[in-house]
Amino acid sequence: MAKKRTKKRKLKGRSILAAFVILVIIGFILSYIYTLKISSITVKGNNLYSEWEIIKLAGLDNYPSSMQNIAGLIENKLEKDPYIKKATVKKHFITEVKIEVEENIPLFYYAPNKKTVLENKKETDENFPVPTLVNYVPNKIYDKFIEEISNIDYNIVKRMSEIKYDPNEVDDERFLITMNDGNYVYVTLDKFNKINHYIEIIKEFNNKKGILYLDSGEYFKVIE
Repeated sequence: MAKKRTKKRKLKGRSILAAFVILVIIGFILSYIYTLKISSITVKGNNLYSEWEIIKLAGLDNYPSSMQNIAGLIENKLEKDPYIKKATVKKHFITEVKIEVEENIPLFYYAPNKKTVLENKKETDENFPVPTLVNYVPNKIYDKFIEEISNIDYNIVKRMSEIKYDPNEVDDERFLITMNDGNYVYVTLDKFNKINHYIEIIKEFNNKKGILYLDSGEYFKVIE
């Protein structure tokens, strides 16, 4: 009977030792994973900020520990910035971070208020390379104008130099846009999205300068 007890004690001791070794191995693996640093970062959706600026805003510029910077924390850091509406962060293979941002981009400088207007209609004192809306626009039309210009390809917005509210007897939602290339565009708010095709339209006129009427008829008048 004494021999059987000894064997049971040995088996129990071996089980405890094996469990301890397994726990040590697991602890070592978890400790190793916890200290793994971020190895690569990709950024998408950025126009206003460079990739490196997004990485710095996310607090990842020194490529810190991946496990200490979970996706939700990175998103919160980015969304605290007034020029970022939404951030989505995904991780692959623990150390690879993919960031996609939706920016609250500056749309135009509103001269009457001396403010830059952002996509969410908020205003800022900061200066950006955006077109200038030179004159006062009635509130109802102004709100609609912001909605329409926010839906325009940002590369086209950056081609605009000056915007003037220019109603006529036919349409009180008419604007005159001066482009950086020296052309002018008349457009109404109900047809504002047509300016997305500006580059394609202008190419048809062999770089001649003139006035593009998108408010009526979509024709181009060459300026001699």
